Amino acid sequence: MARLAALLGLLALVGALCPAAAQAQGGVLAGASSPRALATGLHISEGRLVEGNGNDFIMRGVNHAHTWYPGRTQQSLADIKAMGANTVRVVLADGHRWSANSAADVANVVAQCKANRLICVLEVHDTTGYGEDSAAGTLDQAADYWIGLKDVLAGQENYIIVNIGNEPWGNTSPEGWTDPTIAAIKKLRTAGFQHTIMVDAPNWGQDWRGVMRANARSVYAADPTGNLIFSIHMYSVFDTATEITDYLNAFVDAKLPLLIGEFGGPADQYGDPDEDTMMAAAQQLRLGYLAWSWSGNTDPILDLTLNFDPTQLSSWGQRVFNGVNGIAQTAKEATVYGGATPGDTQAPTAPGTPTAGTVTATSAALAWPAATDNVGVAGYDVVRISGTTETAVAASTSNAATVTGLTANTAYTFAVYARDAAGNRSARSATVSVTTGSAPAVACSVGYRVVGEWQGGFQGEIVLRNTGTSVISGWKLGFAFADGQTVTNMWGGTATQTGGTVSVAPASYTSTIPAGGSVTVGFIGSKSAANTAPTAFTLNGGACTIS
Repeated sequence: MARLAALLGLLALVGALCPAAAQAQGGVLAGASSPRALATGLHISEGRLVEGNGNDFIMRGVNHAHTWYPGRTQQSLADIKAMGANTVRVVLADGHRWSANSAADVANVVAQCKANRLICVLEVHDTTGYGEDSAAGTLDQAADYWIGLKDVLAGQENYIIVNIGNEPWGNTSPEGWTDPTIAAIKKLRTAGFQHTIMVDAPNWGQDWRGVMRANARSVYAADPTGNLIFSIHMYSVFDTATEITDYLNAFVDAKLPLLIGEFGGPADQYGDPDEDTMMAAAQQLRLGYLAWSWSGNTDPILDLTLNFDPTQLSSWGQRVFNGVNGIAQTAKEATVYGGATPGDTQAPTAPGTPTAGTVTATSAALAWPAATDNVGVAGYDVVRISGTTETAVAASTSNAATVTGLTANTAYTFAVYARDAAGNRSARSATVSVTTGSAPAVACSVGYRVVGEWQGGFQGEIVLRNTGTSVISGWKLGFAFADGQTVTNMWGGTATQTGGTVSVAPASYTSTIPAGGSVTVGFIGSKSAANTAPTAFTLNGGACTIS
């Protein structure tokens, strides 16, 4: 964990508030390409990590600093498993500053993970750089380290995820992260690695300039196997629930695989990150999370003064394992080890046909007859259906859920899957269609201008004004381009685009517009010869005047 404490927190805030430093913030995430991975072993399918049998695998676990505490690893992995985890991320080193872990040492770590029925994320920890010049070299060096371990890792695709390098680089440009990351991925694939590869965000893993968020699509597309998952380290950049959920939802909506690879720490050192929201949001979105750290250099889950006694968890450790969204409540063992119920391969029956209850302009309450299972139904997943595309929109442990974040005056079709504790998933239920209501009137005006143009591109600015007497908290801005323009990068908000139609959700620092106040969103776009300005704007489904 290479975090720069309060300085990084201050820089994060400055980067968020300064458009010149935040042009990569937000960005346009489009859907990931179709899965191209092998049908065996852990792999990515439709933006989710699945096992060789196709069942979702949701990582719930911790980081363990093997490099710093090698003599503790055997007992630590047993204790981590006993606490209910299904995954451990193991700190290794690549020799850049520390001694490299040998092939025999790594083979022993892999054997201990398997003996304790833990999926093992192996990571090179010494790739944090402090300037652009170090970027390519450190990840390239890490790739060479993994290639040197190929004989140890071959055939372990069911059990091992390869995390190329920890928290790469500081205040890097998009190409400073994207280019060397793609090069390292291709180097491993050329060498024959079929494992799921994990990629950490830049800016000490925290992506505070939004570089990974804006460029994840191109990195994912560059992996010829499509077997790639992104890792965000949620520390001081993620101080509010809005910041947390905005970031996670951007990847889920784009069907780009993501997990929280590190999180946790004292509020007085790293701001005031909301770890409980991180765990709750990850559970709701069915994303993995790995807490820092079982026995790390800072923020330990164990009280290190008590000889690594697993019965003496720190207050942070209690929250990680025993909180309402903690590991003990949410982890399911990998089915390659037998799952939560050994030998259970029978899927639940399909849920009954859903029915709609209260439908508003932005939400729909759904309920359905319960599914049955030979052992027991663990939960349900609600999906939105558009043609042949499914998008996960809600998860529930009961036979009811409310889908939020919908657009006013829009028709939607939903269906439900049931799943059991072993990860078996039912056939899909019949569908239910709903149409959302009209949005309440919103007093707003929008100013749109082109800041600058060049051949094939331009910079635009949108000023959204609240002309009413009440605060606007959270918003969705809609407009359409007429000349084929495309938003390629955005700050102050997150854009999604279908054809010429653009929808913009706010960044954390623009989500609230006081009465009589305004917020500004900037973007970079591509264009052909014409560049006509949009002629109409909507806010939360209601029309705005143009100023």
